[in-house]
Amino acid sequence: LKRGIDAIYALVMAIVTFVLRLTPYGILAIMTNTIATSDFAAIWTLGKFVIASYAALITMYIIHLILIGGIGLNPITFVKKTGEVLLFAFTSRSSAGTLPLNVQTQKTRLGVPDGIANFSASFGLSIGQNGCAGIYPAMLAVMVAPAAGVEVNLQFILSVIGVVIISSFGVAGVGGGATFASILVLSTLNLPVALAGVLISVEPLIDMGRTALNVNDSMLAGAGTAKLTDNLDKDTYND
Repeated sequence: LKRGIDAIYALVMAIVTFVLRLTPYGILAIMTNTIATSDFAAIWTLGKFVIASYAALITMYIIHLILIGGIGLNPITFVKKTGEVLLFAFTSRSSAGTLPLNVQTQKTRLGVPDGIANFSASFGLSIGQNGCAGIYPAMLAVMVAPAAGVEVNLQFILSVIGVVIISSFGVAGVGGGATFASILVLSTLNLPVALAGVLISVEPLIDMGRTALNVNDSMLAGAGTAKLTDNLDKDTYND
């Protein structure tokens, strides 16, 4: 029975991997159509939001590395050993599809015990996603607020932080999960949800970076938990 289940699991993951590897071609087609049917001013406006999004994502990634260094692990080693996983997450736009590779990398390359690796990777699919459930909805709320006549002051920012934290529990680990998180945040803050639709055309492009950050924060959680509980295999991590 175990062999049969393992065989089915391997088959399903092979199919999922194949489909996910085709995703970048679909994204290319969507972006090509968007560019061909939009004027330069609209493209530039969307492009500035994409640039701002990646600036925020890169900043958060750097914070991840600072946290890794803060718990006594080498950030450069972490980058080298997680690069393949992040590349797959970037191209697939699916935290769920990256789950097997995430768990395997934590166990075999970072030295994280099996239980912690599975727990952190699984919870990272739907809880506390830095990219899809944190940065993106917050940026969108701040961008939409002035257009809706809402002043972006300290009270508003604190409200955004509170709503984003609560809404980060239960976000789907598949492409498009950030859109639903954003709609939830905007509606809770009484901001016009329709304005979020303006960014649908560049959503796949931004989602690639968000997904990579989501996966990285789950690996950070796994390695950090293992290190702080003295369960990390340091020989494997430093190998």
